[in-house]
Amino acid sequence: MSRSINSRAFTLVELLIVIAIMLLLSGVVAVNLMQRRDVSEVRVQRIQIDQISDALEQFRLDMRRYPTVDEGLAVLWDKELIEEEAMEWSGPYLNDPVAKDQWGNEYEYIYPGELRSEKHFDLRSFGPDGEVDTEDDITNHDRIKDSEGEIDESYEDFDEALGAGEEM
Repeated sequence: MSRSINSRAFTLVELLIVIAIMLLLSGVVAVNLMQRRDVSEVRVQRIQIDQISDALEQFRLDMRRYPTVDEGLAVLWDKELIEEEAMEWSGPYLNDPVAKDQWGNEYEYIYPGELRSEKHFDLRSFGPDGEVDTEDDITNHDRIKDSEGEIDESYEDFDEALGAGEEM
């Protein structure tokens, strides 16, 4: 009457190995997701800078000038901040105020510009680290930089041919 039992239970060591493998796999997935999130935040920030740049161009078309540094970006949604009579202002140029970037830092707006030429404005986010002049800074000129990070000179020639940035 002796029966042979063919069933076998998991040992504690086998369970620990399975748990360790599952933790390792979840760690790899978590690291990859965090990296994707960082890349996504930078992409969203570039899009927001493009939207603000477009609004600044619309302001220039209406007012025949870019906002002064004292007026700042707020004139894109608040007519009261314009330093002169604003008969030509047809804003708001942005639906919502955007004083801060993805990481909660203030934008840097400079006109006349220093990064590209005096005919243009500079708009910069200091990136995830919030530090000035580091590799993660995002500007409105990033799309026209060459592989070494320098502004492509052919864009300057194009701007001169069109007369971009000149008073209307």
